[in-house]
Amino acid sequence: MKKYLKINKEAIRVAISSAAAYRADFLLSMIITLLSNVLYPLVTILVYRTGASYDGWNMYEVLLIQAVFTMSSGISSMFFESIVWSTMRDVQNGTLEIILIKPVNCMVYLIVSGFNVYSIGVVIGGIIMFAISIIKLGFPSPDMWIVSLIFFAMGILVMLAMQLLMAATSFKWVANSRIPEMYESVMSFGKYPQSIFNKVVVGLTTFIIPVAMIGFFPAAALLGKVQWYMYLAIIPCILFLCLGVAVYHYNVRLYEGVGG
Repeated sequence: MKKYLKINKEAIRVAISSAAAYRADFLLSMIITLLSNVLYPLVTILVYRTGASYDGWNMYEVLLIQAVFTMSSGISSMFFESIVWSTMRDVQNGTLEIILIKPVNCMVYLIVSGFNVYSIGVVIGGIIMFAISIIKLGFPSPDMWIVSLIFFAMGILVMLAMQLLMAATSFKWVANSRIPEMYESVMSFGKYPQSIFNKVVVGLTTFIIPVAMIGFFPAAALLGKVQWYMYLAIIPCILFLCLGVAVYHYNVRLYEGVGG
């Protein structure tokens, strides 16, 4: 564990040092990344300003959901996204063998050795939006915070699982940069109140691919709108992570060389 923490600290240090060397590029890239992630909150504001709404949810409640989702996405991008691009690159170039001969776990090594410094802006933007929403809605009770933090942690695990599944497809679907677009499409269901979807979609996003845990469930806990089935959704979140880890390791074992 200590060696992985050391690798992670070094990766973060190198990423920050590289960004500091080109500060203008770093700031511009971070701002662009942030703006691309605040599009949905802006759309939400426009929807409510025109008199429309999501049934049963006011504007700041929906913004709270999207703020939690934005923070989760930023954290996932900072710490986990590198495994997708690293796996894709190493499989395509045939350099994965270099990692496989190291006395380390390939999956863990690729995760801890990458850090996306440009996603810091996304997390900051999510925190600001979260703070504004909480101030407008009122401060939750301690038990609401505890439940929300548990759900938030489960949402992070779901995003890690999705990153692992995307990375695993790179072994067979080599150099396909469209994979993240498919990922974003699935994740987008976690940005909105689940009450706007039919029961089939709610079931899928709660118990099959539990993306509702990324934004909606933690926000619902802070709003005092937790329902019993949300607690049950913790189980599929853990199982989904186990699936991601198993599929990634399975494809690593089947890896035979350049091009997958």
